[in-house]
Amino acid sequence: MGNLDYTQVLNKIENTRRFGNEPGVVVTAQVIKVLREKGKQKRIIPYIHVAGTNGKGSVCAFFSSILKKEHMRVGTFVSPHLVDFEERITVDGRMIAKEDVTRLGNYLLDIDFGIGLTMFDYCLAMALLYFEEQQCDYMVIETGLGGRLDSTNAIGTPQCAVITKIGYDHMAILGSDIADIAAEKAGIIKENSTVVVEQQDKRAMQVIEQEAQKKHARIITVEQSDIARCSGYALRLCGTFQWENAAAAELAARYVLGKHYSGPEYEKTGPKSEKTNLNDRIKSALEEAVWPGRMEIVSKEPFLLVDGAHNSNGVDALRESLMQMYPGEKFCFFMGVMADKDYDVMIREILPLAEEFYTVTPDSDRALQASHLADFIRKEGVEATELSGV
Repeated sequence: MGNLDYTQVLNKIENTRRFGNEPGVVVTAQVIKVLREKGKQKRIIPYIHVAGTNGKGSVCAFFSSILKKEHMRVGTFVSPHLVDFEERITVDGRMIAKEDVTRLGNYLLDIDFGIGLTMFDYCLAMALLYFEEQQCDYMVIETGLGGRLDSTNAIGTPQCAVITKIGYDHMAILGSDIADIAAEKAGIIKENSTVVVEQQDKRAMQVIEQEAQKKHARIITVEQSDIARCSGYALRLCGTFQWENAAAAELAARYVLGKHYSGPEYEKTGPKSEKTNLNDRIKSALEEAVWPGRMEIVSKEPFLLVDGAHNSNGVDALRESLMQMYPGEKFCFFMGVMADKDYDVMIREILPLAEEFYTVTPDSDRALQASHLADFIRKEGVEATELSGV
């Protein structure tokens, strides 16, 4: 086994290609096959699969909180991370230790899988190994990109799938038409499975319904009444758009827990009275859920809110929430963006609420330069100042 230290492991994993020669679903299928042959994947852990353009991470956070409230050991895999690599892989809300990243990373990097792995493939493989070691009862798995060809789609048939809001993002890969993007997201629907679907553009919903019909899958739609119910919860996740994400997680949890509590294993381990007050426990779990960097108020004096909106749909949701939470207010925005994003549409979405902008260059090869972003904003008629060394 290799003897790379933590930094060397991360450097090696992060410097693998962002996109491989083979679709991720093919790569992970091969990775799982090899790991099973080596005796490292002995269990088939029940899991929940979450796809969509916006809201995936929030749904994962809500759902994981519900499972934890039910005294289940839950492993959660999300991407990307905001600050620390370990954010991607958590068990019961606790991040994987750096020592475990180093150990599992060395193990995976030493294996010849017979196929090229990307960074995401290595991260997913690490998560699957770690969740088995930690004897998780459930996994909550967020797709990386799309769904149909995504690495996570090789894991198997989930207990339940969730498709969050679908919008325009990664169009160079997923397609420029909402129906094409929806078809990729709907690719996580498996034969005879159940999928919870948030409210969608009409064309996107038609594609999802057609895929569900083809796969003989059941659709549970998030209704307005579900959203209204969750609007009455004291969620720690700010933003009116989080009501629908909470509703999606709640509906999925009710379906999964219904199966869990009626199964033979539960009959042996717990009384049926555990089902009493389930509504209260779900509400409490949703209110306890946290998801850093998503309309997170980090300071009230002075007021500072951070949000990871990175496409036009996300910025539209941010704008609507700010207008409802702080009617009539104007804001000073600090903004950095990747060059391959629809930053022109994003800027125009948020301009009505902007007093001024300060632009930064993210630490990424894909980053749009702060000066370019500031120039564009000034041409739109709003004051903008680029910041360097930030």
